[in-house]
Amino acid sequence: MSVARTQTLVQLSDELLAQLDSRAAREGRNRSDLIREALAGYLAADREAEIDRLIVEAYTRQPQTADELAYADLSTRTMLANLEPWDAREGSAPAAR
Repeated sequence: MSVARTQTLVQLSDELLAQLDSRAAREGRNRSDLIREALAGYLAADREAEIDRLIVEAYTRQPQTADELAYADLSTRTMLANLEPWDAREGSAPAAR
């Protein structure tokens, strides 16, 4: 299945173009693939930052209650005690192997 694409002109400095070409040659890929991948990563990071901002904003408007925090703490400690090789209740470091 082919994906519809639109060609876009992007101007790059000679240095950036040289770095792009070097990476493309090293990975056996073309410029377009690398640029698409880099742009997708950049936009994904931007979306994640916006989600983080919204979460912080929501918790600022309506903070967790003491009961909610206590339950979260207990749940975390229980999970760690069941999954990790150290006793999470004591906060000790993992045992040497």
